[in-house]
Amino acid sequence: MSSSVYKAAEKTEAQPHIEYLPYDDSTQCLRQIKGYPRSFTRVPSRPLIERPLTLSERTGPIDLEQRVAVDSTDFSSITPGGPRAIGQLMTASGRVLDEDGSPIAGAMIEIWQANAAGKYIHQMDRHEAPLDPNFTGQGRFLTDSEGRYEFRTIKPGGYPVGESDWWWRPPHIHFSILGPSWMSHFVTQIFFPGEPLNETDLLVNGVLDPEARQRIFFEPQPTKVNKGTNLLRFERDFVLRGKRSTPQLP
Repeated sequence: MSSSVYKAAEKTEAQPHIEYLPYDDSTQCLRQIKGYPRSFTRVPSRPLIERPLTLSERTGPIDLEQRVAVDSTDFSSITPGGPRAIGQLMTASGRVLDEDGSPIAGAMIEIWQANAAGKYIHQMDRHEAPLDPNFTGQGRFLTDSEGRYEFRTIKPGGYPVGESDWWWRPPHIHFSILGPSWMSHFVTQIFFPGEPLNETDLLVNGVLDPEARQRIFFEPQPTKVNKGTNLLRFERDFVLRGKRSTPQLP
């Protein structure tokens, strides 16, 4: 489902009329990527059929935090105060914004990632790397009243793509963001600057516009050395629509 934040509402006696602006494809990842077979299976082979947006697409889901479990924002261990996962401790923070730069409060953010060895807890992950008993690599939380979020985790490792004899994915974290309606569902991957594998990654380089490509990278923040809390800090804001929109990646 495409992502959007509603732009304008003209109230009528029946229901609000909400317009969803189309994406500018030049700011997004290529729909079909040579050398990446899954991109061809994820994209329709025929033109999309237009249909009217009904109330079910324009509103809800509401009260998500009451419908699905919201986790602690510390994913560096399975239980609070329990053994920490192996790897480089880090935090990621930022804001979720609409196309006008307004914060989106109460947006549900889901993250999932590989562990420090590049291994997911998933039956389809065939990478011969060890699992970490103290790391699940997934979680769910809400943005605050100013659209801000922050979580603690372990920096993920890179891993080989089994469909290829050369391609390794660089370290990255997956984000799924659900805003004020089903039409604001947004999915992407955020990468770390300076990683050698970024240069050959098909998804990173599938975002052809250099300026837009920078919006799928974390921004490193100044580091501090504190006894017991040494970690790297990264930031990334998400813009769900408009000229400054964050590219969507599967």
